[in-house]
Amino acid sequence: MRVSVIDPGSGNLASVCRALERAAAGPITVEITREPETLIHADRIILPGQGAFAACRAGLDALEGMVGALYEQVQVHRKPFLGICVGMQLLAERGLEHGSTPGLAWLPGEVAEMDPRAPDGTPLPLPQMGWNALDFTPGAHPLLEGLVPGDHAYFVHSYAWRGGEPADVLATTDYGGPVPAILGRGNIVGTQFHVEKSAGVGLRILANFLRWTPRMEPT
Repeated sequence: MRVSVIDPGSGNLASVCRALERAAAGPITVEITREPETLIHADRIILPGQGAFAACRAGLDALEGMVGALYEQVQVHRKPFLGICVGMQLLAERGLEHGSTPGLAWLPGEVAEMDPRAPDGTPLPLPQMGWNALDFTPGAHPLLEGLVPGDHAYFVHSYAWRGGEPADVLATTDYGGPVPAILGRGNIVGTQFHVEKSAGVGLRILANFLRWTPRMEPT
């Protein structure tokens, strides 16, 4: 098993690599890469990200040939892909932080600032930071195998996905209303939370990702 972890200039890369090595059930090679050619030899591709949407997109664009290589390996060759935090957000059509920034547009929807409210209408603090429960339908996706609704993951974000296809939302969390927590379609999945900081739940998700064989719909 060979996993390429893309370095767009942000993200907990070392923590992601350590978590992958802990989660693996067998031999694994994890490489942090800024070279698009390495994706050709990868069995799995992961894009972490943290900070602002526009900065992460700029960091990805600064890696010459990487966006094209990602499209080729993920969209054409259908290699399993995991986006983490802003790495997931970059799958959207656009991000709306300090203006509009194009995303990869692999999934419909956009990333906009949250406006969470308590039941009495009082604004909740941003960023949403800390451990929040996941809500999902058991058995809905192989990434969720071994988890139960109410398991907690670690979130740090002020912007969230909106306007996508309901079928792409695999799990939500609640912060002044439902917030997309895991998205997926075909061979593409993404988590708004940091799997590498989510203890046993995060390790389980990574283990599921490593052994996942996506079922592809006819194109």
